[in-house]
Formats: sequence, structure tokens, C-alpha cells
Amino acid sequence: MNTKLTLTIEKSVIEKAKKYAHKRERSLSDLIENYLKALTNDDSKNENDLTPTVKSLKGSFSMPKNFDYKKELTDRLSEKYL
Repeated sequence: MNTKLTLTIEKSVIEKAKKYAHKRERSLSDLIENYLKALTNDDSKNENDLTPTVKSLKGSFSMPKNFDYKKELTDRLSEKYL
């Protein structure tokens, strides 16, 4: 069952997202729905699912205390897709 949702988002973000969706022949609603499904997926990977190579890298470096991984991820994905 579909339900309407109203969001408040910056105009420039909406315009870029609409262009992105149009290029991929998808609706903006579909993209957002799939993104939210991915965020709330209960089948998230645990440490046992990591490959031996990834396990060996765990803890091999430390992040600066003020590092904002969410901002970094957003910036990198924006560069790649928008």
C-alpha cells in the first residue's frame, strides 16, 4: 500500500535528484523508496560476512576525531552521481 509523504528539501537538491532520476528512467519516489529500504534493511552484514582481506585491514588506520563520515560520503556520492 502506497502512502503520500511530504518532505522539505532544498530546491537545488530536488532539481538535481529529478535530473538523476530522469536520466535513469526512474521516478524520484522510486529512488527515495529504494534508498529508505536500503537504510532500514535488517539483513545488514555482520563481521562474520567480511572477507579475510577486509578483516585483516580492520583497525589498520585511525580516523581523525572530527571526521564526519556522513558528510564525506554525501560529498563523494554527489561528485559521482550529480
